[in-house]
Amino acid sequence: MKIDNVDVIQSYLLTTARYDFNVYEKRILYRLVELCQPSLKGQKLNDRFSINPDLFGMTEIKIPIRYLLSNEEDHNHTRIKDAVTSLRNKTFEYEDDKIWKLIGIIETPIVDKGNEFIEFKIHPEIYTAILDFSKGFRKFELKTAMSFDTIYAMRFYELFSGKTNPITYSIRDLKIMFRIENRYKLFADFRRYVIDTAKKELDKKAPYSFEYKVNKDGRKSVSITFYPVLIPENRDEELEKRALQKRLSPSWELDKMIIDYLKQNFAFSSKEISYNIDLLKDAQTKLDLMFFLSSLKRKALEKAKPKGYVIGAIKREIKKNK
Repeated sequence: MKIDNVDVIQSYLLTTARYDFNVYEKRILYRLVELCQPSLKGQKLNDRFSINPDLFGMTEIKIPIRYLLSNEEDHNHTRIKDAVTSLRNKTFEYEDDKIWKLIGIIETPIVDKGNEFIEFKIHPEIYTAILDFSKGFRKFELKTAMSFDTIYAMRFYELFSGKTNPITYSIRDLKIMFRIENRYKLFADFRRYVIDTAKKELDKKAPYSFEYKVNKDGRKSVSITFYPVLIPENRDEELEKRALQKRLSPSWELDKMIIDYLKQNFAFSSKEISYNIDLLKDAQTKLDLMFFLSSLKRKALEKAKPKGYVIGAIKREIKKNK
């Protein structure tokens, strides 16, 4: 099955959630994220898939089995059924400074053998998390993410895609995030089988990889500082060309995702967005606007006039980038 490459937007809630999935289970999640992209952009869903709410608040999903395989040579349908079964028995664990949640991933999976479709239901909290960008987001290439052979390459690709600044994780937090607290007791094993294995695959396949430095307290390794690295030759040329054409097109409009984010997080009205449309369109061509807006949220909400603060910050950032 040929995978059409697209840049997908994933909520940071999913990027940093605690779970331990295998590669096939993760590919199912990637497809769920992909299915939500049209609604973010105000577009119609591809007719090969379906997403429908049921009477009890669950969302019914229908996906062709071949879309969960990594490539045309992958015919391992049994692994897909095993992955769906395993997902049925697993949960997402999410925790921040205010809440802790444990949520079942999918319910009532059904395989239509004749038509080679898989159907299942997802909890409303999962569907909401896929569309919740209030804590930020990550953008990455779907085809690249689907091509990885290890779950750790998938996770690190999500964490560092589009990032430029160094980021430090304690070894304990990384193990908790990946749900491997009881594995790799020796740091040398964790480094070899998780960090270095992921880096090797990212260097080979992904437009974003990383270098890293191990931080110690005495003789004990306690954290790792990652330095995101852009690898332009691994970027999909067609996707890059499409992105450039979109920015240069005179008919290009403000992305629906930006509009929704301004309304939901800063209480902008449609009229207020219209007043600032030229500035916002200019910002979208010159900045990673979604990322910039998400970085403003905490400070903006502390201001007496958060909307004015956001507009002023955008103007300053554009001026600075000139």
